[in-house]
Amino acid sequence: MLLYARGNQNENLTPEDLKQGLYSAIEKLGSRKKVLAVPPDFTRFHSQAGELTNLAWRYYRQNLTDILPALGTHAPMTDSEITKMYGDIPLKLFREHNWRQDVVTLGEVPADFVRKVSEGRVDYRWPAQVNRLLVEGGFDLILSIGQVVPHEVSGMANYNKNIFVGTGGPEGINKSHFLGAAYGMERIMGRADNPVRQVINCGCENFAADLPIVYVLTVVGTDKDGNLATRGLFMGDDIECFNRAAELSLKVNFQMLAEPLKKVVVYLDPAEYKSTWLGNKSIYRTRMAIADKGELIVLAPGVGTFGEDPEIDRLIRKYGYINTHGILEAVEKNDDLRQNLSAAAHLIHGSSEDRFTVTYCPGKLAAGQIESVNFRYADLRKMTDRYNPARLKDGFNTCRDGEEIFFISNPALGLWACKDRFNDNNE
Repeated sequence: MLLYARGNQNENLTPEDLKQGLYSAIEKLGSRKKVLAVPPDFTRFHSQAGELTNLAWRYYRQNLTDILPALGTHAPMTDSEITKMYGDIPLKLFREHNWRQDVVTLGEVPADFVRKVSEGRVDYRWPAQVNRLLVEGGFDLILSIGQVVPHEVSGMANYNKNIFVGTGGPEGINKSHFLGAAYGMERIMGRADNPVRQVINCGCENFAADLPIVYVLTVVGTDKDGNLATRGLFMGDDIECFNRAAELSLKVNFQMLAEPLKKVVVYLDPAEYKSTWLGNKSIYRTRMAIADKGELIVLAPGVGTFGEDPEIDRLIRKYGYINTHGILEAVEKNDDLRQNLSAAAHLIHGSSEDRFTVTYCPGKLAAGQIESVNFRYADLRKMTDRYNPARLKDGFNTCRDGEEIFFISNPALGLWACKDRFNDNNE
């Protein structure tokens, strides 16, 4: 049932608009005695989910007993990150998702279904896994809060992905990520309906119908001055609110370009991007826009590691960002990668497929480390002097020497493609 829907490309919802929208929707649900909030972690700081979680806490007060950030495989949030994102909510309400241990399996999507929707690219069952708190906590309402935006694994982020990946376990996360990578993320990004979503939907419909989940979904873009603008808020307990949000997100967050881009410069906010696991949004959100033999320059002052998890970090360092064929071959031959399919998927996501170059300018990794994983290295200070984020505007810029670049200040907010490449990969 759709509880609330407001938004369009020109909307700019205020904090009061968010409050009125959220409260009008949850009032329709009636009183609840024990509520769990499942918002995103700090990597979705700009989603407005922090504000909405705070509003939900103010509405339910003592009846909102637990907050479980949907970490997926990301590093746990620090106290300072929690306070910055969620405001004055007591820290004692926050729970940490242990994705390797603290999960239960609700059921399994059959291998023949996964094989069919993937067109034979993978052949395995998919376990619908969630944090055990959702099942054993005795909640009569679970608020799944987050932002819908084009995504490399699920086509469009959020909805039940927030539950089954954000609070999922190793097998469920690994296999969903690898499914998308093997199918081809350029055939998935920007599409609400795709094999990964179909598998997650199947698991949700068959094994999680008893969980009292209500989805709170935002669509966030930028205005003409580059400031964040909340374009939509959608709430409901089924797929309709997601479809409405995804339809708007394509209009807000997807930019179709007339011609391929020869040089793209992406800036990664150091407060959000501390690893290439996250920072490679700069690659997969732009790969359909970059010309053959083009260049992507990534200004990454906060990046000091590869993976968010020690084992995944080790695997990235071991195998590097090589092309899809090489990674698929490595999966076949190496048990450590085969047991960590989300890492294999990430390596595919972070590859340019040898079609364009990726130059990383990290604040906390040495040249040898960057080059060992198949990226080029450049000095952050020198490149920031040349491509100063404070002086560049999103989109096309002409440098002082006449060089033309395309600048992106936050790759998490969009998806960029040129018409020919997007059509070629999405037909």
